[in-house]
Amino acid sequence: MTRSNSTADWSRLMFDTSRLWADAGMVVALRSWRMMAGGPAAKREFRRMVSEKVEAGTELAGALAGGRVRSPEAAAREALNVYGKRVRGNRRRLG
Repeated sequence: MTRSNSTADWSRLMFDTSRLWADAGMVVALRSWRMMAGGPAAKREFRRMVSEKVEAGTELAGALAGGRVRSPEAAAREALNVYGKRVRGNRRRLG
């Protein structure tokens, strides 16, 4: 990989991370409103939130321990993929 490709890869990673960060903030806000409303929907949302976090953590740990991640950049990309698919799904569902 050339130096310019490496810089481009890291730039893309930073952009994708920023986008995930913004989407995650929106999900936190939307979930907060749903939970503040109370009732059965709030309980379901809380259970879903906790189970998703456990699932994502387990998936990422498996990827990191499984040996398919071979660089810091690959580890960051894997984390973005694992958490990003959940965040994007929640943003669509809640928004």
